[in-house]
Amino acid sequence: MKTKKLITFVSAMALSMGIFAQSDSLALQQNSADKMLASESKLTIGGYAQIDYNQGFDNVTRSNGLLDVHRMVMLFGYRFNERTQFITELEFEHVSELYVEQAFLQYKINSYVNFKGGLMLIPMGLINEYHEPPTYNGVERPLVDNYISPTTWREIGAGFTGTIATAGVKYQVYVVNGFNSYNGAGKLNGKNGLRGGRQKGAESYVSSPNLSGRVDYFGIKNLQLGASVYFGNTQSTLYNGIDKNDDVALAKADSSIVGISMYGLDARYNWGKLQVKGQYYYNFLTNTEQYNAFTKNSGVDNDLGSALRGWYLEVAYGINLSKKNAQELVPFARLEYYNTQQQVSGTTVQNDAYKNNIITAGLGWKMTENTVLKADVQFIKSGVATEYNKTFNAGIGVMF
Repeated sequence: MKTKKLITFVSAMALSMGIFAQSDSLALQQNSADKMLASESKLTIGGYAQIDYNQGFDNVTRSNGLLDVHRMVMLFGYRFNERTQFITELEFEHVSELYVEQAFLQYKINSYVNFKGGLMLIPMGLINEYHEPPTYNGVERPLVDNYISPTTWREIGAGFTGTIATAGVKYQVYVVNGFNSYNGAGKLNGKNGLRGGRQKGAESYVSSPNLSGRVDYFGIKNLQLGASVYFGNTQSTLYNGIDKNDDVALAKADSSIVGISMYGLDARYNWGKLQVKGQYYYNFLTNTEQYNAFTKNSGVDNDLGSALRGWYLEVAYGINLSKKNAQELVPFARLEYYNTQQQVSGTTVQNDAYKNNIITAGLGWKMTENTVLKADVQFIKSGVATEYNKTFNAGIGVMF
């Protein structure tokens, strides 16, 4: 990892935040599940939806637009007593695909510690846990959160959460199953990074446990800082049923796994209606040379990188449209970069097509706090392109 670049980026972010005078306070961010957990009702119902229009354009090629009910989600929460709750989230994607995105039980041990177990969102970065359309700017989620930390990323596990309000700290720590790297074929590659390995709670298997953790600090007015980590090995079906003394079979199984150390930093800062946010990811992967060689003939591009890196910095400004309600216009601009082959090992050849710079600028009209119309233009340029790939996006987002 290039430490100087990371220090420079974090320092620049901190400096850009520090020049603003403090004004309105920044509340600890909540998603739909957080609001259900805070509800005192026996049964709670919520949901969110995203309907998109995407239109590529350039000076040479004509492109059809794409209209999509990207996702429609229903959430249900049930409070058994003052300590015990169950939350589940059912998601339809592209009308026809059905997923269970969350299904977890939470038990309040005391004011600072909760036990949580089931299918849970991995607490990495700003978007994975807070991905309802009205909570972020732009029609589509940042690409960094698709390719470096593969939103929406959820796995089965258990752990502890809590908030220490007097210290301005919120924490989460879980033991979960890992990414699927091999189940008869390789699942990971250079283009998509770890995304193809998400098990999503669908008959997930585990050959070794993984650890996920996050700490948020909100003790400074207007500022929220977050740090996320994820450690462990990917999972492989080759470990199932082999003799523990069979060195050949064990070596073969070992070649099908990848070690992962993922680190994330993020920050949000508000000064009145001005909003600044940013995040940075760096993923170290081990055993990629052996993994690429092992999966060479398994139907996957055998070019998984040994490091993945991505970051973005975003600025937005809220313009009040009415004193009677929460109507607001929110222009924004976001600068983004990701590389799924930041480093490679062995004979793997670095592909500059996996290195991308993205500029996104647009406008959101919040008719209420939880309803929004969005439009933006996105420019994407890979390391092998001579021009930006341009897309116009528009969409509707709601949550309740």
